[in-house]
Amino acid sequence: MSSGASSEITHARVLKIALPIVLSNATVPILGAVDTGVVGQMGQAAPIGAVGIGAVILGTIYFVFGFLRMGTTGLAAQARGAGDHAETGALLMRGLLLALAAGLTFIVTQALLFWGAFAIAPASAEVESLARDYLQIRIWGAPAAIALYAVTGWLIAVENTRGVFLLQIWMNGLNIVLDLWFVLGLGWGVEGVAVATLLAEWSGLALGLWFCREAFAGNQWRDWARVFDPARLRRMMQVNGDIMVRSVLLTGSFTTFLFVGADFGDVTLAANQVLLQFVEITAFALDGFAFAAEALVGAAVGAGNRNDLRRAARLASLWGFFGALLLTVGFALGGSYLIDLMATAPEVRAEGRSYLFWACILPLISLASYMYDGIFIGATWTGAMRRAMIQSVGLYAVSLLILVPWLGNHGLWAALIVLNVARGITLALRLPALEAGLSKSKVAT
Repeated sequence: MSSGASSEITHARVLKIALPIVLSNATVPILGAVDTGVVGQMGQAAPIGAVGIGAVILGTIYFVFGFLRMGTTGLAAQARGAGDHAETGALLMRGLLLALAAGLTFIVTQALLFWGAFAIAPASAEVESLARDYLQIRIWGAPAAIALYAVTGWLIAVENTRGVFLLQIWMNGLNIVLDLWFVLGLGWGVEGVAVATLLAEWSGLALGLWFCREAFAGNQWRDWARVFDPARLRRMMQVNGDIMVRSVLLTGSFTTFLFVGADFGDVTLAANQVLLQFVEITAFALDGFAFAAEALVGAAVGAGNRNDLRRAARLASLWGFFGALLLTVGFALGGSYLIDLMATAPEVRAEGRSYLFWACILPLISLASYMYDGIFIGATWTGAMRRAMIQSVGLYAVSLLILVPWLGNHGLWAALIVLNVARGITLALRLPALEAGLSKSKVAT
């Protein structure tokens, strides 16, 4: 396994990492649309609701382990930058073992999990029955679904984002083909959608492990003294714990946005939901450049090279700026058409246009928060990220209390802008300390 620490950080290298992630992310919404469309052909509302609520329940459970992707990227990129091949392989094994343990726990406790989920979000008897059928099949994919976070993070760390792209294409493509066959061809209904996803997850893990074969080329992956080294395990859990807190706070902020928006009526709620798809598109696009920063900054930190850290941050952010600018121009010119595509009700379309301005400026406003996230994840300064997010969410809460009563839904969107600006500023203020702490060994957290 070659180290990327000695390679020059160039525009081409940044784009080689970023563009496959952007293309990979672009395929994500397609699968959800196909799942819904296929069960929609059954001519009943209940199957659509069952697949939707089942996917949300599992997505929420698995989201807790999203830290495994980011934590693996930062730690593995640093190990790679330091030329520590044994630790690079051991990090993947730690992530896989954690995923296996978590997945098996979910399988064993599935009855309790599903009971709790339906207690929080009750559905009709028919929808709940179908959703349980769906969940009882898909839960067997939990170890694979969680392990894919570690696999994806490791591939980004070694700059093999082409593998991430091919992995996403394979999984989504297979899932779609099996959806069509099992549901429309064999008439398996909701269970067919679940089996299709289950097979896609496990086959995706197998393909992902093949892409990670460098990690298994030697014996480092089964050096159990290293894999279970207490100090390294504590470091991993610290990084992952900080990221989990940060992610929960961020998700809670967007959930609060939806809840507050619901007070303005169904039309405004629907318009906000449509415009949040612009936010999701922004995230999918800018994630690619943030991931490039994670991999390159992590390698620079591992090598103790402050100049490479600065150059990686600068080049990734420069291309992120061009991406954000393209999104802003695209939303300004085509935003009305996108709103019309996603909503047919005239009143929702009109309401969406009233707040389109906020969605248009959000990519440029949010750029700093995405790029600093990538920089700090690569450097594994996750404690600083956690503290910055707590401060940002506090400012967001104050903004909601002040701006929403004053400006209504415009105030709600302005508060979201405040959140993203605060995320960028609070991390920017910590960047000098990160750079000052860089040495030939490690960056202190």
